[in-house]
Amino acid sequence: MKALKIVIADNESVIRMDVREMLEEAGHEVVGEAVNGIKAVELARKLKPDLCILDIKMPEMDGITAAKLITEEKIAPVLLLTAFSQSDMVKRATDAGVLAYLVKPVQESNLFPAMEVAISRYQEMHQLEDELFKVKDTLAMRKTLDRAKGILMDAHGLTESEAFRRIQQYSMAKRKTIKEVAEAIIRAATK
Repeated sequence: MKALKIVIADNESVIRMDVREMLEEAGHEVVGEAVNGIKAVELARKLKPDLCILDIKMPEMDGITAAKLITEEKIAPVLLLTAFSQSDMVKRATDAGVLAYLVKPVQESNLFPAMEVAISRYQEMHQLEDELFKVKDTLAMRKTLDRAKGILMDAHGLTESEAFRRIQQYSMAKRKTIKEVAEAIIRAATK
């Protein structure tokens, strides 16, 4: 695993120190430490870490709430640390978008695999979001193009392929994208 920039949040200084030591010995950089969820979110926003490791039980704002904010803002993957392994806590963590969950005491043999899982899942989620955006954009483009072709077909008695060919030709002649030409046709027809 490449060296990561990490924010740690735990109200117990001994836990933070132990986790920091494990991470730094493995070549990672702890760029920020917090004692509560509010400070953890502030640090995450400011420092843009590669990973946030948060305790669940913290004052002012718990780790699950902080994780939800960090996840919603797509700042970094979140790994939760807790002394509790109750199923309701795990469900709340999952609903908040937490990508990995570790029960204390933290051990290197558990920490590093959990970090890899969290980062890998985070990257997969972003790739899926990008693909979904592209699919939605392509679908919207297809609908716009079909509508423009329909307008040309009705107005000039063209076949679908002839209408498409006209849009292509105009696109090349005017150095505009097919989408821009299709949108212009629709705007002109709806005035």
